[in-house]
Amino acid sequence: MRAGKLDRSIKIQAFTSTVDDYGTPIEAWTDFATRKAQLIEGSTDEFLAEYGESTSSTAAFRIRWLDGVTTEHRVQYAGRNLNIREITEIGRKRGLELRCEEVRA
Repeated sequence: MRAGKLDRSIKIQAFTSTVDDYGTPIEAWTDFATRKAQLIEGSTDEFLAEYGESTSSTAAFRIRWLDGVTTEHRVQYAGRNLNIREITEIGRKRGLELRCEEVRA
């Protein structure tokens, strides 16, 4: 993985749930890490599903190794929130490839 190809900035976010002083649950996405990334592919497909017309955007990012990233996290890139669908290890803890998807109805 060459440093010159890591030309995008992404935020990896985790869903957190806490309780305030009054016992009210507070659920929000918080930043887990900010990393430089390489955008491998990005596409938008429109298709007609059973529930109506939908748009699905997919993207794949390569980042340097980061412990603790799971499919429970999401990626924030270019003002969009993308769910992580698949994580692939590159080499022996050299990097990660994150396959993400954004679905809008």
